Amino acid sequence: MRRPRVPVGTLVVVTTGLAVALGLRPLSVREILAAYVLALTAIALVMLTRMARTEEEWERATSELERALAQRRTTQVRPAELIRTERDLTLSSANAGELHARVLPQLREVAGVRLSDRHDVDLAHAHDLLGEEAWEYLRPDLPAPDDRTAHGLPLRRIAALVDAIERL
Repeated sequence: MRRPRVPVGTLVVVTTGLAVALGLRPLSVREILAAYVLALTAIALVMLTRMARTEEEWERATSELERALAQRRTTQVRPAELIRTERDLTLSSANAGELHARVLPQLREVAGVRLSDRHDVDLAHAHDLLGEEAWEYLRPDLPAPDDRTAHGLPLRRIAALVDAIERL
């Protein structure tokens, strides 16, 4: 729900009226101050009434334009796929088993599609197109590492593999 704004303009007008009335004194000071307090009370009641409205009442009481312009809370949520990919990359740079099981199959799949679409060749026959370093990791017959807990590939080397796939 939107927070009601303090009617500063109204408060200024009422306070200016107080100053003028005290200067001119058309009534007693007591009556002028009583009128001022009454005006401030009315302003406070209007604000409290606005604050007590529910969201539904607010929507009925405001125009469509006001509702469209009202600030809405937007929570930016990172896509789950992005979070999973970042996690996989981090794990793959630290662990050879994770690299072999998570990231390399994804990179092989992307490389296979690009090779098929752009060069009409499958991944198994793309050694020359990929280059020696990329082929070393993307070849379909790559055996699982002997020590799955060994270090994986640094992120810069994974990025180089992605770059090699993008150049296809």
